[in-house]
Amino acid sequence: MIASPSDVADARNAVYTAMGRWNEANADKRGVVLVPLRWESGTVPVLGDHPQAIINRQLLDRADVVIALFGSRLGAATETALSGTVEEIEAAVDGGKPVHLYFSAAPHPNDVDADQLKALRSFRDDLESRGLYGTFANVDELAAHVWQAIEHDISVIDPAPAPLEASRGVDILVQQGSERTTESDSRGRLRTKIHRWVDVINRGTRDAIDLEVDSAVDGLFLSGAGKPRTLHAGQSQRFPFQRTFAAAGELRVRVSWAESGERITREFDA
Repeated sequence: MIASPSDVADARNAVYTAMGRWNEANADKRGVVLVPLRWESGTVPVLGDHPQAIINRQLLDRADVVIALFGSRLGAATETALSGTVEEIEAAVDGGKPVHLYFSAAPHPNDVDADQLKALRSFRDDLESRGLYGTFANVDELAAHVWQAIEHDISVIDPAPAPLEASRGVDILVQQGSERTTESDSRGRLRTKIHRWVDVINRGTRDAIDLEVDSAVDGLFLSGAGKPRTLHAGQSQRFPFQRTFAAAGELRVRVSWAESGERITREFDA
């Protein structure tokens, strides 16, 4: 279930799209299909109860996992919680369901509601002692976090290995990752810096020989790209990257390797 107040529509769409791309890349091989649940398309209008109670029955009760997003609003209060999204989070936690919570680190809009922002910050402070939450500067970074969460949850919910037929040979997965750090410059001023990378993972049972990784779009520069290497079965290698405006938001990576005497080349949207 994708849970959030109404001010993060782009982020909601990014999570929905990330799940679809994960399905395209993994559903057949992994035997797992993700069904994104969100009120825009997953609820049936009915009368006779509080709207949040209806959403809980139609969406939250069906969900195995909740991905919750916040921008600059906490949302409208319900009968039992600070907001509808908070009620969904608390109910999921009480029900033993994984909850992945992400706060936008993008600048707040000029017309931000000060009371809503204050309530959101208070809620965030309260979470400090209750677990870990993430942040995202843009929708690409959020999509990468979603993929990481999906992989984590599948390994916990369904730890059984994939069928042998689906796991033979080299099986490459490319995932984007990022980390936000605070560093001091030469004058002692704190600067926030975002480190970005792609992980190339061999999920198969054979080594990927002479593996080469490179950008498939203009304006994307991968550190260490173009150097042949062996990526052993079950291992991964990380490639930090930078991109210019020429990349136009795309993150497409070309991976090639030798397997059974044949050269294989594939492109991945990370």
